[in-house]
Amino acid sequence: MSDYNDYSSNYNYSSNSDYTPYTPPQNNFSQPPKPPRKKGGGRLVALALCCSLLGGLLGAGAVLLAREPEGETVDTGSISAMMQSARETSRLEIIQVEGQTEEMTAAEVYAANVQSTVGITTSITTNFWGFQTTSAASGSGFIITNDGYILTNYHVIEGSDSITVSLYDGSSYDAVLVGYDQSNDIAVLKIEAENLAPVVLGDSDTLNVGDGVAAIGNPLGELTFSLTSGVVSAKDRQVTFSGNVTMNLIQTDAAINSGNSGGALFNMYGEVVGVTNAKYSSSSSSEASIDNIGFAIPINSILDIVESIIEKGYISKPYLGVTVSDVSSEMQMYGLPQGASIQSVVEDSPASRGGLQKGDIVTKADGQEITCGNDLVKAVGNAAVGSEMTLTVYRQGQTLELQVTIEENVQSALANEETQPQEQNYQENYGFPWGYGGWR
Repeated sequence: MSDYNDYSSNYNYSSNSDYTPYTPPQNNFSQPPKPPRKKGGGRLVALALCCSLLGGLLGAGAVLLAREPEGETVDTGSISAMMQSARETSRLEIIQVEGQTEEMTAAEVYAANVQSTVGITTSITTNFWGFQTTSAASGSGFIITNDGYILTNYHVIEGSDSITVSLYDGSSYDAVLVGYDQSNDIAVLKIEAENLAPVVLGDSDTLNVGDGVAAIGNPLGELTFSLTSGVVSAKDRQVTFSGNVTMNLIQTDAAINSGNSGGALFNMYGEVVGVTNAKYSSSSSSEASIDNIGFAIPINSILDIVESIIEKGYISKPYLGVTVSDVSSEMQMYGLPQGASIQSVVEDSPASRGGLQKGDIVTKADGQEITCGNDLVKAVGNAAVGSEMTLTVYRQGQTLELQVTIEENVQSALANEETQPQEQNYQENYGFPWGYGGWR
């Protein structure tokens, strides 16, 4: 028995506007250098490995793992390449491939992507009353580059001593944890293999309620490479987990069960639009019991993070330096406005230098209405590092305009490493502890 403790970020991440797409050689990807391996009444539970459900989150972003600066030629033999569909005009500057122009059947989506889906088995050793016990846990993942980078949920590999990746053709590989972002419940693995079949990345922002989706994964850790299908039930569903952590997820009625954690959610063009990670439950136990309510992390929210993990080994996020909460309806009855209520201000942070104080209520950010704490989280997450943001603040009956400069907060993506402290949470939804009980 173990608890899944996580931290939520709810940031949006944007791709670097300096990147310029190029067309890679057809089916000719090369091995990159290895990155440094350093050291719910209902309630929600996240998908566990084997028997339970554990969970993990936001933004508009994309990955560019092979770049070509204007006027220069890049040696693609030393970098990995992700593919994203160019079926519609893309807002993301990444490697583009010819995407599907017509919707596919579920059978076609499966046939096109089952080779890109993997099963993940971990070995977890724990000390129980002085005895060392080892248990196996299972989850899912999917291949993002042809030379062996794999994306999954962080809770799939959390606390593991060894990680094994199994492919559809029956082969298996020992995997190395390249890095992870616990706050967004994602992890990047690497296996030593070449000429794999990577997925094509779609645009989760273009999803509509009612659009068909399909998930491929390993439910229960036993029914390997299973397909489930359904529709998008809701977009940007604000889901509050235990610990008052809020995440914006894709809701779907496609069956998402334990063991599906970390698997891909595809649109009907065969493009990945999400990472399955949670299911709704009304049971008093940790096992989800309600059908047809599943969730997935929007792919656009995490791709910049994946890029940073692979290329840099760390994650860079816009930083303000406050904790916030919602203004309750009771307080609004006493005349306080809707907004993000400042609970604390980090000393010598952008917020403190900009004049924000504990008890302030932020009602607008750059003219955009802020109605809750999560709105401010998203506004900061969408801001560029170094940019100035105008905050409209209610303070003791007065309305103020404050200028703050968004700074960079760097956190390690590697185990056993620490960089800058994480002070923002939600209460600004960065770094707020949250947990799920369940079986591993």
